Amino acid sequence: MAGPVRQPIDLPSLERYLSTNVPEIQCPVTLKQFGFGQSNPTYLLTSSSQKRYVLRKKPPGQLLSKTAHKVEREYRIIHALENTDVSVPKAYCLCTDETVVGSAFYIMEFLDGRIFEEPSIAGVSDSERREMWRSAVLTLAKLHQTDPKKVGLETFGKPSGFYQRQINTFTQLEDSQAKAIDVDSRQPVGNIPRKTELLSFFAQPKYQPKDRGVPIHGDFKIDNLVFHKTEPRVIGILDWEMSTIGHPLSDLANLLVPYTLTPIAKPVTILPPPQNPSTTSRSPPSQSTQTQPLTRMPRNAYPAFSPQSPLAGLPSKGEILNWYAEAVSGSDAGPQIRGWKPQEDLPWGVAFAMFRDCVIFQGIAARYAVRQASSPSAWEVGQEREPAAETCWELVGTAKEAKSARAQL
Repeated sequence: MAGPVRQPIDLPSLERYLSTNVPEIQCPVTLKQFGFGQSNPTYLLTSSSQKRYVLRKKPPGQLLSKTAHKVEREYRIIHALENTDVSVPKAYCLCTDETVVGSAFYIMEFLDGRIFEEPSIAGVSDSERREMWRSAVLTLAKLHQTDPKKVGLETFGKPSGFYQRQINTFTQLEDSQAKAIDVDSRQPVGNIPRKTELLSFFAQPKYQPKDRGVPIHGDFKIDNLVFHKTEPRVIGILDWEMSTIGHPLSDLANLLVPYTLTPIAKPVTILPPPQNPSTTSRSPPSQSTQTQPLTRMPRNAYPAFSPQSPLAGLPSKGEILNWYAEAVSGSDAGPQIRGWKPQEDLPWGVAFAMFRDCVIFQGIAARYAVRQASSPSAWEVGQEREPAAETCWELVGTAKEAKSARAQL
């Protein structure tokens, strides 16, 4: 969970802000930093009354991307959803005054529950595991059924053209990140392999899914959910940085990544981190003791999701899709999503999800290059961008075959 603060902030300045603007958080406060969070530094804040909160802030310094680290958007959607049936923590404040702690931040409720780092949800019974996955799917369906106008999110994103905007955004982001220069080696991060071929495929309208626009999380997966301490149900969704109005396929494909990647995953080789990182670094040092290249399976590929021997209690991909389709088939669902059956769109969606992951891995590598990463595992994660691109290209082939097969029916 939370441990030593790796990226210090001005605690007296924060306490002055809290005393004036959020008096219910009693000062003095103590801070610890969570180990998760590749993008926005995240802290556990404990008040003098021993009540706990969570503070999320933008990284310090000049940011590589104007589209990432949007803590303001996180605050806006969490606050908007507080009075709906979508499970979110309470938001207490948003501070955009960078003089307080060095960058914009917001504070939200600390949810005292269970967070599982792996989607296999270890340490529970088979029946609980199945019910927890079902709760995750139904929670996602509730979010997608929310009417943006009823919760003040009608200007949170454009109601159409989501995937084309995503293509444009990730194209620009990939290009910007590729130019990041490592402060020690002076070498650029470089482009993702097969960038041109991948973008050419995704840009073709004949392959794209029908346009839809609903509130989406942007990174919906098991480790961004908080489950009740004893019951198999979701009590909160975290990490809303990439939320917007967009295509529901994006969230669903992201949730299904373990089912997509595990059957086709190939071993990746991870090089050891540099032995003498820059002393000017604002990033936490790598905690790896690795001194030789290491070969392992890629992130998001788990033995528990092997088609030959799946972990007991895990639902099949087909069951997940059926749960979701049933949940959005009722009268509560808006016209953008009511009756949508995602099975046909999924091959394209999972391919694009993998492309997005490539750009995310590249972004982590870029933040490490300029010593702006918030996680000590940034060096290792950043190296997955090249093998992820090859996997993405394989999924593109599968999507083309699926489209061709449907055309012949």
